[in-house]
Amino acid sequence: MKLRLTAALVAIAAGAFATGAMAEPVVAKLQTPGSGAAKPVAGGAVFECLGDVCAARAPSADTASLRGCKDLARQMGAVNSFGPPSKPLSGDQVSACNESARK
Repeated sequence: MKLRLTAALVAIAAGAFATGAMAEPVVAKLQTPGSGAAKPVAGGAVFECLGDVCAARAPSADTASLRGCKDLARQMGAVNSFGPPSKPLSGDQVSACNESARK
């Protein structure tokens, strides 16, 4: 009984840790500011964009990916940076992302 309770608590803690790690916002710095407020959906999350910054406060597991960046770039234009503050996309990934940017 004690072993089952311990295993259950470990599983709950692991889930909370994973959820907390995914909850870090994904932020994009656009190369060109938008013309007002926008709420594009990219990588399975809603971004709130104002000026040259877009942020997804409730990202999915796919939001911080290259695919998420490409989704946003198609809608908002090229980016200078993209990702959660603790693990942004690399320069090469940002370049690849910008190949999808609207012109």
